[in-house]
Amino acid sequence: MTVYVYQTFQMKQDKFNEGLENLTAIKNFRNEKFDHKVDILTPITGQDHTYALLCTYEGLAEMELQNKKMFDDEEYLKLISEFFLENIAQGSMNTQFYRSMPDKKKEDSDDKEKKKE
Repeated sequence: MTVYVYQTFQMKQDKFNEGLENLTAIKNFRNEKFDHKVDILTPITGQDHTYALLCTYEGLAEMELQNKKMFDDEEYLKLISEFFLENIAQGSMNTQFYRSMPDKKKEDSDDKEKKKE
């Protein structure tokens, strides 16, 4: 079952350009080196400096495995430390986890219809 991790945060205004460069480097590094997909979401409405990362994993176990690999990687730790310490407003990060809802099987619907008859 697919798991989505949605992280929002506010970029510091005085570090905006550096923050976007660092965020793009994090996205590219994770997409190339680890087994999950990362997208950067930019605001259309709302607060202009609030950005988000949307990470997609095959499941909770895969998310745990990829997180372990990421936090064992010195290059990744350097990228993420710089981003958190220098480019985002303290206390602005919010992380939410979602999972996809499984599709209802057609057989289940057919069985319920037969029982009604």
